[in-house]
Amino acid sequence: MNRRRPTTTLATATVLAAGLALAGCSSTSDDKPELKVSGAFMPEPVMDDMAAGFLTVKNDSDIADKLTSVTSDIAGEVQIHETKNQKMREVTSFDIPANGELDLERGGNHLMFLKLKKKPRQGDTVSVELHFEKTGPIKTDLPVKESTHNPKKQ
Repeated sequence: MNRRRPTTTLATATVLAAGLALAGCSSTSDDKPELKVSGAFMPEPVMDDMAAGFLTVKNDSDIADKLTSVTSDIAGEVQIHETKNQKMREVTSFDIPANGELDLERGGNHLMFLKLKKKPRQGDTVSVELHFEKTGPIKTDLPVKESTHNPKKQ
């Protein structure tokens, strides 16, 4: 009977360790937010060297994230801007709350495309890559709309 105890104890410890390892593996896949981009567009720029972009990032998870940067082949630089008290300024990130969304919209927070390599025209599509603190990059396209385009929230 004494001989079986060490074996039983070892077997139990092995099963527990394997279970913990599997639990650890499954939880790491849940450690990233579930983000989806919608409503993306760029009004046709009125200036030759800069443009604005707008979109919504929806977070369908219990984990918050941050939009930290944006890149695009059409611009030398893409900044993320907040608008407060009718003044805009560059920021380093935007929060995307758990089970919430980040709205980049006219009159508010937005993307600023600087040093345009080519002026996009209505009907064109501008590709961007959104970079986040926790989630991998997301590529999306911004259709170029008329300069006065302003979709209504539903």
